[in-house]
Amino acid sequence: MKGSWLLLALGLSSIAAQAERGPTESAFTSPGGRLLATGGATMIEGAAGGGLVPWAVLAGYGTRDEWGGDVFATRVQTADYRLDTAGLNFSYANRIELSLARQRLDISTLSKGAGLPESSLNQDIFSAKVRLFGDLVYDQLPQVALGMQYKRQTNFAIPKAVGARRDSDTEAYLAASRLVLGGAFGYNLLVNGTLRYSRANETGLLGFGGDRRDARSLLKEGSVAVLLSPQWVLGVEYREKPDNLSFAGESDWQDVFVGYFPSKRLALVAAWADLGEIATLDNQTGVYLSMQLSY
Repeated sequence: MKGSWLLLALGLSSIAAQAERGPTESAFTSPGGRLLATGGATMIEGAAGGGLVPWAVLAGYGTRDEWGGDVFATRVQTADYRLDTAGLNFSYANRIELSLARQRLDISTLSKGAGLPESSLNQDIFSAKVRLFGDLVYDQLPQVALGMQYKRQTNFAIPKAVGARRDSDTEAYLAASRLVLGGAFGYNLLVNGTLRYSRANETGLLGFGGDRRDARSLLKEGSVAVLLSPQWVLGVEYREKPDNLSFAGESDWQDVFVGYFPSKRLALVAAWADLGEIATLDNQTGVYLSMQLSY
């Protein structure tokens, strides 16, 4: 489960801290905006949330009739692969979010061993998210959001050769996020659950659908984060994956992360990620690092 969750969790911590101090203390308030880190981090597919999983929160610090958003860059380095993702997102009135992300998976090790014609797999992701109801902090109900992602794999020769059925697809997810005050040994606790309807192979980097299964699957994702202070968060993430291709198994993803929010403009996340088997190469564990600039 990934490090970006940290960022969101940190924001939640700030919210809780302000609630405990009272309305006269403004250490965590934003002039004309939302509380620190309530826009979360940016996941590897561009939506606000954690590193692996989208949350119900929206990017940036815009409130009613205001814009918000961020830009981000993320690297995941495992034994045989390197995933680089960069992108930006915008939100309006804390109700709707639009985002764009570009992914590049370096497969040089696999390419050399198997004599493949490409040394990378690339993908563009266009996303939209709408907050349906609830509030992360101030409502009795969890904050709930519906998201859609259109993904386009841009060099399809290798995915097609291993059985992928298409180079682009649309998937949907429903996310619910809740901040529990004093929920873990007196610390505030962020809990998120997401259901995704998808047939993407390795998030779409290996295309969509396959020779084993071509229908979409309902996939479970989640995260839990403990807010150690307004600036620091510690947590875990989990993401279930489909298994559409017969040439190799596809493992579920998970990580342990820590996030740091020195200010509302900057968020840093680090994690130890376990991605299991990717395209026949097993034991793909390594470091996740992400930086986000918000407004």
